Amino acid sequence: MVTGRIILTEADVAEGADWLAANCAHFSGLLEITGPLPLRRTPDGFAQLASAIVSQQVSTASARAIRGRLDDADLMRPETIEGASDEALRACGLSRQKMRYLRALAASGIDFDALRDAPTEEVIATLTAVTGIGVWTAEIYAMFALGRADVFAPGDLALQEGARHLLKLEERPKERALREIATRWSPWRAVAARGLWEYYHHVKGREGIL
Repeated sequence: MVTGRIILTEADVAEGADWLAANCAHFSGLLEITGPLPLRRTPDGFAQLASAIVSQQVSTASARAIRGRLDDADLMRPETIEGASDEALRACGLSRQKMRYLRALAASGIDFDALRDAPTEEVIATLTAVTGIGVWTAEIYAMFALGRADVFAPGDLALQEGARHLLKLEERPKERALREIATRWSPWRAVAARGLWEYYHHVKGREGIL
């Protein structure tokens, strides 16, 4: 059974931001720069994870174009992926590796409805058991598709760089170090992540997450 807060509305994000500002001086200053943080909720389910796989190691524009072609060909459902030929998937812009990843996801039999109520650790374990889905993708899914308030993605380079600037660290923290740092932002680590992405955008002048 899921424990902890679920982020459903902008008011939930604002509550988390207020908590962070009250409990971490760095976030008080961050919010003065970023203003209100975005909700950034997405639908859950197969298509969301398939979209994450499509987006790996390609530009935002390329990922959007490939997803559009897959949608047009009705290839964003498990049953249609499983029945599609290599030629049909290649025509949408998928590499051989991504074909293999999408087919692995289609064959995984994941009960996406059950994930909504599963503990976050179980969500991460279930998703990362699928070829092509790493910890970062699973954490992002838990954060935005399931709305888990206390999830963080310390392997994200933009979060690492945002934390380096915010905390005035000499070097960008590695994944393990940032995971440890983020414990101080519990139970609102997903809101802290939103804040760091927005802060990164202001510092670097570009988006930190697709």
